[in-house]
Amino acid sequence: MPPLAYDPTRVALLSPGRRETLFESGTVYSPLQLAIEAARLAYIHAEKSATERARLADALARAGFGEPRLFLDPPTGTEAYGAVRPDDRLALLGFRGTEPDRLSDLATDLKAHPVTWSESAGRVHAGFAHAARAVLPQVRDWLAGDAAGRDALLLTGHSLGAALATLAASVLKPAFLFTIGSPRVGDATFAATVAAIDGARIVDCCDAITRVPPSLTVYTHIRAETYITRDGVALHGPDPETIAADRRRARAEYLRTHALQPGAVLVRDLADHAPINYARAFF
Repeated sequence: MPPLAYDPTRVALLSPGRRETLFESGTVYSPLQLAIEAARLAYIHAEKSATERARLADALARAGFGEPRLFLDPPTGTEAYGAVRPDDRLALLGFRGTEPDRLSDLATDLKAHPVTWSESAGRVHAGFAHAARAVLPQVRDWLAGDAAGRDALLLTGHSLGAALATLAASVLKPAFLFTIGSPRVGDATFAATVAAIDGARIVDCCDAITRVPPSLTVYTHIRAETYITRDGVALHGPDPETIAADRRRARAEYLRTHALQPGAVLVRDLADHAPINYARAFF
């Protein structure tokens, strides 16, 4: 597969499930690569038609996974899927992120006051907590049934989906937790409940979603970031000065090369949130 180019388009940001899968049959993927693409595949509307469900199933099959199980809660607009890879009994759980045309998603994001997360510990974003609680019973049924013989569990999600994956991880204690473009989810007490789980919190350059809710509130990130530079290079835990300088250059370059192009997102702080722009650092 040739290197992925940066995609500044509104389609990449607003409809990430339209693009065909990056998975190729016969290729061995790391847990991180599986998580990155699985989080993007969560945006396929498999619940809406047999055709879209087949698209999701085919994409996962290329990475060796069986038929996906969908987890849905229409009142909160929460969507996720699970699948098991027979060869090594890896169970994969991917949560869908915010879709701007879904009022239920926007309502979830806006309920930003902290509430007690009695499922583990600490205080967390109220909207995220409500959405996670809506599908956790379905997930537990799957884990006790079709995924009962698993050897490991990997949780992933992008944006709102990353927040839901983080909350689920505090309860399910998976082997891996990878979050892509995640907002802050809870306080330091909550963050400690998932600190020992293997994985990464990935931030793409200027992505504005990773900076909300503000750090001046009770909210904190769960771990140091893996930062993707403006050129698509992943760095683990760079210092704040390095990040600030890279973001200044990224915004200036974006303004010159992409901002006024037809179909482009106006600012890099939003364009960087597109899942495919995370994938380019790892595929």
